[in-house]
Amino acid sequence: MDTSIQKRLKRGVVVSRSGDKSIRVQINYLVKHPMYGKYIRRRTKLGVHDPKNVANIGDTVDIAQCKPISKSKSWRLVSVVEKGIVE
Repeated sequence: MDTSIQKRLKRGVVVSRSGDKSIRVQINYLVKHPMYGKYIRRRTKLGVHDPKNVANIGDTVDIAQCKPISKSKSWRLVSVVEKGIVE
């Protein structure tokens, strides 16, 4: 797929393999409190389509937004950036 037409790219860590060709990716980010100015850690978990089943728990991955694949998956795996530690 041409990278110039991709809408959104994010990087996160795989937290679970929820089924065949599906993973859950956690993305951490900081939000500044509007009144006190303190930065607060937030996170979101996204359902991601992994067509080749290459990502494992603990891997750092790049994902891109795509058309909805199912009720909970509208992101797809672009690449595995770093392999996680296998226990």
